[in-house]
Amino acid sequence: MGLMGNAVSLDNVAKSFNGHRAIDGLTLEIPEGSIFGLLGRNGAGKTTTIRMIMDIIRPDSGGIRVFGKPMDESIKDRTGYLPEERGLYPKMRVLDMLQFHGTVKNLSPSEAREAASRWLDRLELGDWKSKKVEELSKGMQQKAQFIAAVMAEPELLILDEPFSGMDPVNQDLLKDLILERNRNGCTIIFSTHVMDQAERLCREIALIDRGRAVLNGELAAIKERLGTNAVQVEFDGDGSFLKDLPMVDRVYEYGQYVEIRLRPGADPQDLLRASTASLEIRRFEIMTPTLHNIFIQQVGGDAPDA
Repeated sequence: MGLMGNAVSLDNVAKSFNGHRAIDGLTLEIPEGSIFGLLGRNGAGKTTTIRMIMDIIRPDSGGIRVFGKPMDESIKDRTGYLPEERGLYPKMRVLDMLQFHGTVKNLSPSEAREAASRWLDRLELGDWKSKKVEELSKGMQQKAQFIAAVMAEPELLILDEPFSGMDPVNQDLLKDLILERNRNGCTIIFSTHVMDQAERLCREIALIDRGRAVLNGELAAIKERLGTNAVQVEFDGDGSFLKDLPMVDRVYEYGQYVEIRLRPGADPQDLLRASTASLEIRRFEIMTPTLHNIFIQQVGGDAPDA
């Protein structure tokens, strides 16, 4: 693999189901070695895009290349995939199930068993290796599915809603393992509704809405370009008047603080002066917009599910 190539390229890809266009001329370049966030609301086309990259379904038109060529069995062996719908075998014992997954990826049975045992210990599932998969909680099953995706040390790891069903402690554990795989050279694509995780993990994102990329590129550059004069304010007092100030476009309330998006061209200092007249300000910070608020700003409607 070249150092600066693309791990995955989509060129004007389209896909329809029963007359509904799920993907509509999607073009993406996912650099080798990146952590790439595929973001969007339910039904935006994220899972369809992932399934086409994995060659589970074929596009109606356009081209997809993985490591420079169309997906084939040799590339699938270099790819780990955690699907949104769980692909586990409920009646199998956990270690046996993972051994099977490893042999599918061309590990020998002994290599697969050793790798599975090592990963089970790392993910705090060592005591469960002899249990049947159906005895695991949803979060434990998610961790087992992650092990199945990573145990053969793939060069490309595709994770569809990897944090689903996980509590914050296990979300952090998984986040650290994703970062570790990336430091070891693995390209990671993940689809998520958990915007704060995407914000912490991803250098590059594509925000998909109705099968099109409405934003695509480096997250830092997107934030700079969309810098909407966002301000975070912590205060004591009744801040209900803030939304009615002439320079304020929108107020997001978070309990201990508010995030305020100013109207184009507004001066944050005017907001500060208007606030201090009625409130005791503890913190006033001009900031780049959060990925959560970028999402809402770009696709409208509801915030993404957490």
